[in-house]
Amino acid sequence: MDKKTMAGHITALITIVIWGTTFISTKILLADFTPVEILFFRFLLGLLVLIAVYPERLRIKDKRQELTFAVAGLCGICLYYLLENIALTYTMASNVGVIISAAPFFTAILSHVYLKTEEKLKAQFFVGFIAAMTGICLISFSGSELELDPVGDILAIAAAFVWAVYSLLTRKISGYGYNTIQTARRIFVYGILFMLPFLFVFDFSFNMQKFIKPVYILNFIYLGLGASALCFVTWNYAVKVLGAVKTSVYIYIVPVITVVTSVIVLNEEITWMAVAGIGLALIGLFLSESKLKFKKTGKRKGI
Repeated sequence: MDKKTMAGHITALITIVIWGTTFISTKILLADFTPVEILFFRFLLGLLVLIAVYPERLRIKDKRQELTFAVAGLCGICLYYLLENIALTYTMASNVGVIISAAPFFTAILSHVYLKTEEKLKAQFFVGFIAAMTGICLISFSGSELELDPVGDILAIAAAFVWAVYSLLTRKISGYGYNTIQTARRIFVYGILFMLPFLFVFDFSFNMQKFIKPVYILNFIYLGLGASALCFVTWNYAVKVLGAVKTSVYIYIVPVITVVTSVIVLNEEITWMAVAGIGLALIGLFLSESKLKFKKTGKRKGI
């Protein structure tokens, strides 16, 4: 494994570790902020940080590239998080967690169909997917019963599909040769713009008094600087180096990070079912990453 590939795996892992711990900050902020307020302020802060870090303007070469950035912002910043948050109001968080973790499967299928350089997936990827999803189910439903809600579960499926589309779009954007920070910043701009109409639909208010508490400021900094500005740059870099499919399988360990963080930070108990689930999720990740090989099938038509 060369240094560039190793860097791709490390940045993907760092991204997932941070994303797997964001539930703590979100849980704290939900005491006084609505989900859409947290979403908006988080990405607005992330955008400001990216502008401060790399203020040079990104000059797009043609309108088709601009459209790709716009759709990426719509999918990865706006629709994914809105669909996920709305799904949580209809169904259990455990259901949403399991369904969202299926995003790598959608990414693999869409990559095979649309990307020019995509190749045929071998059986190891699907074995890894089944192992990981089994483990994630054990983690998510340990100590709780499975409860299905068609509306919430369909919204969660839509969120997973939208994230897969975003992964493919970032893969395509990485081929444009632009700076990774600039591309993430451009995606943030479009994501926030598409988010604005939804602020009027949901319960959004701009009350500066809410930001007086230091604990809220610190958690917004974590979400804006870490989970948004940093992680979207590192995720996009990982997709550029590893590809959409290999990067997306790291999503399998988000529930693992969440469980470990809950035990360490919130002193929650861990069940044997959750331990078994963690093992299966890690095995699934290992199979999908280390055994993910392809057979050439020729070029496909691009997006």
